This record gives sequence, C-alpha cells and structure tokens, in this order.
Amino acid sequence: MCGFVGFVGSYSQKKLSLANEILSHRGPDETGIWISESGCAGLAHKRLSIIDLSPSGSQPMSSQKGNEILVFNGEIYNFEELRANLQDKGVVFRGQSDTEVLLEMYLFFGEKMLTMLNGIFSFAIWDEKLNKLFIARDSFGVKPIYYSFIDGNLCFASEAKALFSLLNATKLDPYALSQYLSFLWSPGEKTPLKEVKKLLPGEALIFRNGKIEKKWRWHNLPISKSKVKSSVSSSSRNLAKLLRNSVEKQMVSDVPLGAFLSGGLDSSSIVSFAKNINPQIQCFTIDSFRNKEEGMLNDLPYAKRVAKHLKVPLHVISVSSKDLASDIEKMISMLDEPLADPAALNVLYISRLARQNGIKVLLSGAGGDDIFTGYRRHFAIQIDRYFQKMPLYLRNEIERLTNSLDSFNPFFRRLGKFFNGSTLDKNDRIINYFRWTDLNQVKSLFNQEFQKELNDYDPAESMHSLLDNLPNNLESLEMMLALEQRFFLPDHNLNYTDKMAMAAGVEVRTPFLENDLVEFASKLPLKYKQHRNEGKWILKKAMEPYLPRDIIYRSKTGFGAPLRSWVRNELKELIEDTLSEDSLKNRGVFDTKAVQKLITKNQKGEIDASYTIFSLMSIEIWCRNFIDCQFNYNEIYKEIK
Repeated sequence: MCGFVGFVGSYSQKKLSLANEILSHRGPDETGIWISESGCAGLAHKRLSIIDLSPSGSQPMSSQKGNEILVFNGEIYNFEELRANLQDKGVVFRGQSDTEVLLEMYLFFGEKMLTMLNGIFSFAIWDEKLNKLFIARDSFGVKPIYYSFIDGNLCFASEAKALFSLLNATKLDPYALSQYLSFLWSPGEKTPLKEVKKLLPGEALIFRNGKIEKKWRWHNLPISKSKVKSSVSSSSRNLAKLLRNSVEKQMVSDVPLGAFLSGGLDSSSIVSFAKNINPQIQCFTIDSFRNKEEGMLNDLPYAKRVAKHLKVPLHVISVSSKDLASDIEKMISMLDEPLADPAALNVLYISRLARQNGIKVLLSGAGGDDIFTGYRRHFAIQIDRYFQKMPLYLRNEIERLTNSLDSFNPFFRRLGKFFNGSTLDKNDRIINYFRWTDLNQVKSLFNQEFQKELNDYDPAESMHSLLDNLPNNLESLEMMLALEQRFFLPDHNLNYTDKMAMAAGVEVRTPFLENDLVEFASKLPLKYKQHRNEGKWILKKAMEPYLPRDIIYRSKTGFGAPLRSWVRNELKELIEDTLSEDSLKNRGVFDTKAVQKLITKNQKGEIDASYTIFSLMSIEIWCRNFIDCQFNYNEIYKEIK
C-alpha cells in the first residue's frame, strides 16, 4: 500500500525528507511529513492510494486531538467490522480509510489491539502525550519494517535503503553474511549491516526516553497438537469455504485489482474464487526461459488452460534469459538484502505488466506451500524416518556415494540433497533441507579476520531456537512447516514479493495467510496435507469442484531461473568483475584463493557451486549499492516504470 520512514532522537527534517524520497516507488500518489514541535520525533510517508482515495486517508495521520500520529503500510481486512464496533462505542470517523480505523483502535484499546487485527501491516504510532513510539508488524511478516537503535536514537522504515540516508552505517555483520551464504537469505532479525535489524513477524516494540522499553512477540505460530477429526470431505468443504471468504475479504479495494496466475494450484485456486466477485478479473503471468536440464518446465500452457477454464483475461509478459540475467544488479538494489534468488525478477516483471494495465493490487498464492505443504522437502522429510532406521555406517556410505554423483543432473542433484546430512540428529536434519552451502565451506570462504569473528557461530541459530521451543513430540514435517512459516516465508518469499511488486507500485495480497484459514490449517492432520507423495492433498480435494484435475494434480514447478547455466555463461562477466581478486581484496571480507578455487571448479563441472557463487556475487553487489553508494535508487525505479 505504502512506504514510511521515521525517527525518534537526533535526526534532521532534511535527512528525513531525503529518506522518504528513496521510498517514492512504494507510494507515488502522495507525500506526507510530520515533525514534532520539539523536533525529537518525525514521521514521513509515501502513499499508494487503495482504500479511501480522498485526502481523509492521507498520512501521517493525526488523531482528532493531535496527540497521536500514525504511519501505516498494508491493509486491515476486517476494518469495516472494527469500524462498526468503534462507532457503537461512540467513535466518530472523519473518513472511510482503514488507516483511521487503525488509529482509533490504538486510542481505544492501546497495544492490545494487535490481536484484533486481520490484515497485512507494519505501522508506527508516535504518542506525543506519552512520549512513546509504538511499532508493529503483521503476524506472518507480509509487510516489512527495518529499524536501527544507536546511542539512544531510533529510526525505522519500510525498506532498509531509506535508513541509509539517516545513518552512517557501514559495519558488515559476518553473522548475517554467513546466513546469506548458507541459506541464500537471512533467517531472523539480521541484515548485512550490524546497525540495522528487521522487526520479526508478529513482533512489536515500544521506544521511550532513549531506550527500547519493551519488545515482544504478540503472535505465535498456530501449532496445534489436537487435530480435528472431521472427514476428508467435510474438511475439504470447510477449507474451500474459508479460502473463498479470505479471497472476498482481500478484494476490498477502491482501485482496480488483479491476480497472479502461474497455472499452479495456489494461484489458480485464488483466481477461481476471485472471479465470483469480479468475473473479468485481470490475470498476469510470465513466459520466461526454461531449462529442462535444470529441471524447469514451462508453466505458460497451464496458466492459459486455467484462464480459458475460468473465462478470465490473461496478460502474458515474455522475458528471455538474457533479460533476466541483465537485471540482477537492479534486483539486489531493490531487495535491500543480498537474497540470492533470481526468481524475484519474475514478480517484478509481472507487477510491472499489471501496473501498465492500470492494476495497483494483485492477489497472490504465496503461503499455500508453507501451510499445506507442497515443496519436495515436505515429502522427503516424511520418508526420511524410514531411511533413519538404517545402520549409521550404511547411511554414511549412501551419503558418500550420492555426493559423488553428477550434481548438474536434476535427478542426481535431488538424490544427493536428500541423503546429504543423513547422520545428523532430528533438528539438524530438518534444518539441513534449507541449506545451500554447508557450514564448513561457508566459513572457508571468509578471510581470517572474519573467520575469527565468526568463531563457532551457527547460521541456523534462530532456527534451532524455534525448534527447541516447539511443543514436544511434534512430527518432523510439522517442525519443518514451523520453519517455513517463521523464516522461509517472511525472510525469503514474502520479502522479495513485497520489494519487487512495490518497485512497480503494486501491492500484493496473500489470501492463504488470512487468520482463520491459517488457524484451520494448523488443526488439520498431517496426512491431510502430505498424503504419501501428494503434497497439499486436502487443498487439492477442496478444489476438485472448481478446477480441472490436470491443473490440480499437475507436477509442481514454481518460479525459477536457469542459474547454473547463467553462472557459466550470461553472468560470467559480472562474476569476473564482482569476484575478481582486486574486488575481493578491496572488500576485505572473503578469502580470495578460496573463492577463485570455487569458481574454477564450478566452471570445470567438478562441483555444482552455482548458488554459492551467486550468493557471493549478490553480497558484493549489495556492498557496492549500499556501502559504496554507486547507484541512484530513484533512477533505477524510474527505469522499471
């Protein structure tokens, strides 16, 4: 919906204005800035008008007495219900926006209001009377918020890049960099800079008198050990009803709304219910380069099949492998973090196409895999329990043999991935499915100074902390889904979806992550989700009355890019530049010889280190963008539009 930036402490209005301009892509419709009389607090906002397009929805929004000021990014789906409840209590509203409802909820209920909200949001409220700042993020982290606390001063923003004009922050965090190399993204609060953190999903923070007075988790993952005992048919009907209701709630908009349509089950399910509200809902997909050698198939025929079945218009953007590879540097700049996944570009291209067709809001199928299963690792962890019954020496031998297979062959690569770490204990084994680079190799890539600082640090510490605090005796798949929902979803998928869509001035909504639907999913037996080798089984049963069987039961492909081919071809010149001996020495983070050896062995086909190399390259590009400041952010976003 929008972007915001703010501070409490010793910052100038000029710097706040500059920071706000960096967020122009998130809110091209309107700009607002508020500074307290004392100058000790400031809020700035860029608006993408979606609900209540009138000035009464403008931000920063002050309460009627002027003591409380709000900046807000997102949508509150139950705002009409909350509004009616407040009106019954005597509240008189000035406009029709969910922003005003959010502000009045704070005035009436204080911090307790968080559990009453159903939506996607990050917000900040400055309470002038109490000299207090209150910031919060939605339960699944659909909407981001970054903050920095230094010497009694706090600043915060929807995107980290907005903070860099307020801070003189250049200290790289080796812990975070080791996370990006291990997983391609950073699970938890860390960012590449020591001074900048992410507020976690379902977290809130109170700042007062120069210190963080309170930081707490207001929402915990809905993990239920007592599962429903209803039949498959009853559960599937209830699921369809909840998903339909969720889609209807999230279609509230005063501007044109469309949908992603990849031809997969999740996006097709969303569109099948969305067309009940808008029979001619505009749908968007991509025809991008696919590489069968890397296990990627073409989704476009399926997207066309669904569009024809549902009788909805489908807009297609065609992108070549060369186009994708040439936009990698821009992608890293937009993402704020060195997320090493080129699939993010697909979101950018589709969102740009949608905006060119007058669409400001897109419905997405994000989250379906994370609450109902659907990834290969969900099936793998289920059959892993049988493999673990083998003697240790036999598991060791199988791991050794499969690691020696040709990792450029998709089948052998997946086989090697499954048996990798086969001797690890339960929690480490679950976490290992998320790793792209093992811990020893990650550490070997850093220079001696950074290795010394890393010492015995485990990049998976936040994941271990979550697993250690889950209820006892949960099945491995349930534990894996908890990791998906707490880390992989907000720190990876939702992170790049928000940044890349907002780069084109488009908001993405996620019906699968609606409160009631997620709560329902948590109570379903695991066998209703992963049914033998069939992921998302209960969702598939629920959608049988609405979609063709060949769409429902097709093999999962997902957005992807032929990265292994790129690293050896299209990206070779960029890699030679960013990871050259001089570049690595100047950066002073990685071991030059170790990195060059890795690149050489990958080029010769001796190992498959494509994603590790891409991650190293992404980190260097990120450093050039945000530490060396070679890029003009606003110019990049102008090019996109």
